[in-house]
Amino acid sequence: MHDFDEFYAAQFRPLTLQLYAYLGNREDAQDVVQEAFCRALRRWRDVSRYDDPVVWVRRVAWNLATSRWRRARTAAAFLSRQHHEPVTAEPSPDRVALAAALATLPPKQRKAVVLHYLADLPLADIAAAEGVPVGTVKSWLHRARTSLASYFQPSLTETR
Repeated sequence: MHDFDEFYAAQFRPLTLQLYAYLGNREDAQDVVQEAFCRALRRWRDVSRYDDPVVWVRRVAWNLATSRWRRARTAAAFLSRQHHEPVTAEPSPDRVALAAALATLPPKQRKAVVLHYLADLPLADIAAAEGVPVGTVKSWLHRARTSLASYFQPSLTETR
């Protein structure tokens, strides 16, 4: 059990930051990472023997996040048909811009951006976790950077 405690202490924050960037909500990120660690603890005898147990926990957390994101999207579609305006606190302009930019990316590109640039994972690790060649991850990142650059680049009419 002592090994799990050290593993949890070392990995909870980095994984939470990665999932926060993906989900755009800190509490949701903490929830899915916590659930992933709970599942790892139940299977710790097996998970601790993996070459890199954090890969397993990250995969579980991403799967939970994706499920949560899909449920939220379905709920949002339902609410949009109800003609009610939900009351929420206003987020900062930077947070809105980042969330909006990341939301324009397909999930695999968004995930590659978060893992590479926020989690500082090497391309080979991302490729291994996703079960794809390194070239595929490079392609996702290239497409994502191109999309994000055009998103943040002011249009010519705005500069005049």
